[in-house]
Amino acid sequence: MERQPARTLWYDRPKYVFMEFCVEDSTDVSVLIEDHRVVFSCRNGDGVELYNEIEFYAKVNSKDSQDKRSGRSITCFVRKWKEKVAWPRLTKEDIKPVWLSVDFDNWRDWEGDDEVELAQVEHYAEDDSDS
Repeated sequence: MERQPARTLWYDRPKYVFMEFCVEDSTDVSVLIEDHRVVFSCRNGDGVELYNEIEFYAKVNSKDSQDKRSGRSITCFVRKWKEKVAWPRLTKEDIKPVWLSVDFDNWRDWEGDDEVELAQVEHYAEDDSDS
């Protein structure tokens, strides 16, 4: 069986880009965040292999980036190399794959957004310390 891309949502913040790979009951999860791309793979609850490789719009700091798995998705928060520079898209190429969408529930103007962003990152970090 051929592997398929996972449905992916993303949104932009001043210091981070957030991505959510929407896969319920994932197993064999692998997330590789590099300075210019992310490679994601797993199996879903039905055993189907999912694979995404995304070349980023701009360079990121892979050493200060993390991922967090839940029962419904795998969320990555990727530290931008150049902070406070808006990304018009997630991908290097000016294309929009059918599996990639903006997460409009979390998209907002950046005005006064540093505290919200910090709270989100701390929330993920706290969740990791519990496991």
